[in-house]
Amino acid sequence: MKQQISVYHICLLALAVCINLAGGQLALTLRLPIYLDSIGTMMIGALCGPVYGMLPNLLSGIIFGMTTDIYSLYFAPVGMVVGLMSGLVWKKGRPWGWRVGLAALAVTVPGTLLSSLICAGLFGGITSSGSTILVQLLARTPLGMTASVFLVQIVTDYLDRLVSMFLVIRLLQVLPDKMRQQVKVRG
Repeated sequence: MKQQISVYHICLLALAVCINLAGGQLALTLRLPIYLDSIGTMMIGALCGPVYGMLPNLLSGIIFGMTTDIYSLYFAPVGMVVGLMSGLVWKKGRPWGWRVGLAALAVTVPGTLLSSLICAGLFGGITSSGSTILVQLLARTPLGMTASVFLVQIVTDYLDRLVSMFLVIRLLQVLPDKMRQQVKVRG
């Protein structure tokens, strides 16, 4: 039996896109070395599963890419991987205590690999993020561009996913049980 998308799912997807856009704009405006554009994506991954987790960042990447930050469009597949991995991590069980760090790492690594390839290959390590300065400094070392991008990305991505995961955990703690049950999707 195939489950259909409900009004709750559509509303949560829209909310997640708004959260991603607001977080991304805040990080971009303040030139933070983290992105804050995957909080909504991770929330949907946690609530609805890996397939739904891929949708918010695809949509927010398109919107953000066409309005204020063209780089977001190119990095939308990275957000989709983050949503997929987030959904898989939450499917295994709610991360608590020290497991939050491991869960954030599991969500981070696949997206960072893809992100590093996009950043180094398409943009020469230069994006709208505040971490671009670190990449350019390290690129002058024997590491080279791709390794420099990966090294900076793994640190900044991990911090971003860790902050996002803590925020999602806190949000889910205050979310009423009735609402959680209404949006629960298997698979």
